[in-house]
Amino acid sequence: MYKSYYPKAKEIQNDWVVVDAAGQNLGRLTAKLAALLLGKHKPTFTPGVPMGDFVVVINAAHITVTGPKETEKMYHKHSGYPGGLKSVSLRDQLKNHPDRVIRDAVWGMLPKNKFSRQIIKRLKVYGEAEHPHAAQVEK
Repeated sequence: MYKSYYPKAKEIQNDWVVVDAAGQNLGRLTAKLAALLLGKHKPTFTPGVPMGDFVVVINAAHITVTGPKETEKMYHKHSGYPGGLKSVSLRDQLKNHPDRVIRDAVWGMLPKNKFSRQIIKRLKVYGEAEHPHAAQVEK
């Protein structure tokens, strides 16, 4: 008879990973970030357990996309009032709020369960190379 392994809270170790997004493709980068946040790279990975690492992304404003996505991809939000739909292209979103581009892409790749809001809080995105996490330096 096989027994399933379920990690205890004290056995889960959350590391800090710094990722430089300069020159990387948006989709490929966010797929790697989602796997790091979920903990799929760890040998003790268990679905339904938030055991991923904290991820700090720097240079988010310098990501690349393929094809005409820079002008054609739109981000929409609605205020809830009539006529309150706001649309922003990827180019403008990268210029004004590069952190939202990566955060939205990673959010779309996470499973929608009770841990997804906990997991997305472990993602820290910064448009340039400076970040306030001094203890978490690149190795």
